[in-house]
Amino acid sequence: MKTPTFYFSNKDSLKACKGSFYLALCAGVFFVAVAAAPAGSREPARPAAGLTRPADPAPRTSADRSGSLPTSEGLTLRLITDLGSVKVIPLDANALPVVQYAVHIETDARSPLAQRLLDRYSLIARATPAGVEITGTLPPQMARSANSGAQYWVLFEVSVPLNYNVEVKTEAGDIETQDIGGFASLATQGGNVRAGRIGISGHRTASDRPVAKLETEGGHINVLDVAGDLAAFTAGGHINARNISGDASLHSGGGHIRAGQIGGRADLQTDGGNITVGQAGNLVSVRTGGGQIDFGEVRGSVRAQTGGGGIRIMYVSGPMEVESSAGSICLTRVAGTVRAATAGGTITAWINPDASSPSGGTVRLPGLSQLTSGNGDIVVFLPRNLAADIDAIVESGGVRRIEADPALALTIQNQGNGPVHAMAALNGGGAPLKLRTTAGKIRLQFLDSEIALRQTLIREQRERLSDRLSGVQIPVSFDNSGASRMPELAAAPEDHLDWIDRWLNTLESTFLGGIHEDPDEFQKHFVSAPAPAYPDIARRAGVQGIVRLQVHATKDGRVEVDKIIDGSPTLADAAICAVKQWRVRPFSASGRPVEVVSTVTFNFQLH
Repeated sequence: MKTPTFYFSNKDSLKACKGSFYLALCAGVFFVAVAAAPAGSREPARPAAGLTRPADPAPRTSADRSGSLPTSEGLTLRLITDLGSVKVIPLDANALPVVQYAVHIETDARSPLAQRLLDRYSLIARATPAGVEITGTLPPQMARSANSGAQYWVLFEVSVPLNYNVEVKTEAGDIETQDIGGFASLATQGGNVRAGRIGISGHRTASDRPVAKLETEGGHINVLDVAGDLAAFTAGGHINARNISGDASLHSGGGHIRAGQIGGRADLQTDGGNITVGQAGNLVSVRTGGGQIDFGEVRGSVRAQTGGGGIRIMYVSGPMEVESSAGSICLTRVAGTVRAATAGGTITAWINPDASSPSGGTVRLPGLSQLTSGNGDIVVFLPRNLAADIDAIVESGGVRRIEADPALALTIQNQGNGPVHAMAALNGGGAPLKLRTTAGKIRLQFLDSEIALRQTLIREQRERLSDRLSGVQIPVSFDNSGASRMPELAAAPEDHLDWIDRWLNTLESTFLGGIHEDPDEFQKHFVSAPAPAYPDIARRAGVQGIVRLQVHATKDGRVEVDKIIDGSPTLADAAICAVKQWRVRPFSASGRPVEVVSTVTFNFQLH
């Protein structure tokens, strides 16, 4: 007899891409320099993307203005300019409360006109009881000169106390800020907005929650942590946010919207881009004209609508309403009521309400749930202890259009090729679960019937969220106790792969009972793994072949069998007996012991 062996498959690798955000410069007669250099240094201004320069560019004439104004902690910088990119830098925490400003102006107008124009550039900086006001204005002569082909570059660099408020408005240029202690209102008509953390100061009252308001008529918006509400609008660019502890109102005329964590209510709208939310702790309302919608975990309710893309949601604890005009809908865990509708896609849902008591017993949906598809199939997975009234209808196609596990004991009514109506009262009945499709199929199964399918879908969603949120770099952790909480602001940036892996591992552990580990990596943790004995009855009958088991390693190093994936029952019994004797070195994630789910494969072969 050949000694039974077990082998493992190769690992599916997660994709991770670094997001990058390019500063778009304003078009037209004025050219705005980008504030790309750190404080205290300056790089030469670069030409705008797509702008070609003559072989022999005209010489430039420049001027610099600077100054410093004393101020007090907790006041406001108000900067208004008709042209210019703006960069705001916080002073050191122990620095004197002053506002320092430097303005660089360049033009390629010919001398001696150039110097006269620069001298007439209006720059007003003054201290007020509310803080500091800075205003920059081009003289009318500059506008007339620009019509003849001359270009101008204006760059503001302003240093403010760490807990200052900031209001910036420019008609043409990019706005870039580092950490801001108070609130921020940043608006540009022609550039990008890129902000660090906002509202990080500890000098605010509970009723004075900092608010970030970011607007651009044509560029992208990228912001890190916001300790309060965030309102962001762009006419056509992308919006990327990291942690938002308050409410979020994010609207784009056509770009993508990505948010890592939202603590309050969320209103997200785009006319055509994708919407991705990692975690949310309250009501989330999203709408896209045709993009994909992807959620990780929502500890609240969801309303989602897309004009043509698909919808994929890992977990929602509250009521859910999702609608797609043509795409498919995949819900890997539904704990509350759900209403899902698609005109042409497939709906796949795992219905799994939270247990009402730790002792177990039946679980119930809190109210009516309904899944409706036009031409697509509806596939629903149910817990065996669900108390519900099943009401399933296929408008056309015959009795074979409804498939169900026999244990569900459906009563099916059919008249020829007309509608098929199936009903069942599970575990005494409960809230209705209505399923409707015009020309698709309806399939009802138990949660434990296709574990591999669910694992595959969750891994795909992991990769999708990892890919789309990788550039946002959101160091978050979510409290799985069920109570919503405010996201904590990170003290320092973290590698995006670290937080994504940590967070997605937490979600996967919640859904699957453990983190899914590649079989090769699982094997490396073996401390003791005796091979199974070849069963005498199988050897005499000449039975041989492959046995695959789904197993999980406990936190104390034991290995338990969850399911037989494939193989002869006789051989599988021998494999299970062997696995129960195995011991592994416990797994950990972020320094904490975790359970791990994997697969093992045995190859039973006779001589």
